[in-house]
Amino acid sequence: MQPTLANPPVSSIRMINPTNFSLDHSELTGIRMQMQAAIDSGHLPGAMLMIGNNDGVGALLTVGTEGPNDTDPVNTDTIWRIYSMTKPVISVATMMLVEEGLIELDDPVGKFIPEFANLTVIDEESGNARPAQTVMTVQHLLTQESGIVQAIFASGTPLGDLYQQNVSTSGKTAFEVAQSIGRLPVLFEPGTRWHYGHSTDVLGAVIEVAAGEPLDQLLQERIFNPLGMDDTSFWVPASKAYRIAEPIHGQMGDNTVAQPFLSGGGGLNSTIEDYARFANMLLNGGEYHGVRIIEEDTLNLMTQKFIGESVSREHFFYGDRGDWGLGFHLQPTTDDPSGPHNFGWRGIGGTLFLVDRENNFYLLYMEQRRGGPRGAPFSNNAAQQVIYEAMRD
Repeated sequence: MQPTLANPPVSSIRMINPTNFSLDHSELTGIRMQMQAAIDSGHLPGAMLMIGNNDGVGALLTVGTEGPNDTDPVNTDTIWRIYSMTKPVISVATMMLVEEGLIELDDPVGKFIPEFANLTVIDEESGNARPAQTVMTVQHLLTQESGIVQAIFASGTPLGDLYQQNVSTSGKTAFEVAQSIGRLPVLFEPGTRWHYGHSTDVLGAVIEVAAGEPLDQLLQERIFNPLGMDDTSFWVPASKAYRIAEPIHGQMGDNTVAQPFLSGGGGLNSTIEDYARFANMLLNGGEYHGVRIIEEDTLNLMTQKFIGESVSREHFFYGDRGDWGLGFHLQPTTDDPSGPHNFGWRGIGGTLFLVDRENNFYLLYMEQRRGGPRGAPFSNNAAQQVIYEAMRD
């Protein structure tokens, strides 16, 4: 059952005193100065940082412009390529379909994409493949334990080479890309390791099949329209192109030219105002201004720890710290590695969001940068660090 359309506010940003978040104006001034240093040193054209909760927004820090040759300052309407911050949106959509009975977490991926029905596992030394002993499920896609990798994260390996040679997104749909991945071996038996890759791209194709509609339409109907996320899309219309943030460093594709491939793993563009609605919904247990997107019990399941002791952390982003849920990273918010945890994701272009239900806030950070010189005075890592430090002072 799709969520009803309520009447969310025209803007998701209602400013309240930062002391509601144990922040004061002098601390925010200091953080803004650190952000500005990244602009002044030529690492970024512009950046934004927001802290909010259901009561309002206590911090909205903006520095710089929308591009290296652009005089327009970044603002709440600036459109950012959010890359992997697409993944939590796809994961929420997946769990909505689970609630509707269209998908089960233990459904085989091959039920939706037949190429995965005869799964094989590669020998990492010889490159030979053998039949898999484990069925890859929807849950494995959500937890990044599928064995599916990505060429950039498996460079120089036999499987990475196969991806480089056989997996192309040019001119293909998400389903066709998933088919090409399904014809290749996986790196390991599903459920035995964590490894980043194309899992959520495949998941996007799975939910297209399960729902019987294209991914963009599915997200529009179930998430974007109900939440009032009017500027979140896979492709930016020409009428909004002037609002797109561009980087100084790193190549980023033209997100105004529509392509067949709708990447569930990294294809969305959004504004900080739009994504605040999504983050606020998660902070509020799945509901935003009278619109319930998912049930709170479902969200609680999504934020449970799914990396068990038998799962290898060799390639896990956070080493021995933290865990992974059904579509979110789980990072401890204190020195105690057992928690409590926030949850969220980051994008390769420098963006970040996290939700901390224990401390009742969400954090959003937006910048656009792919590589470039090291030693940036501010980044998405710094954003969460300085906010937590300021809240604890």
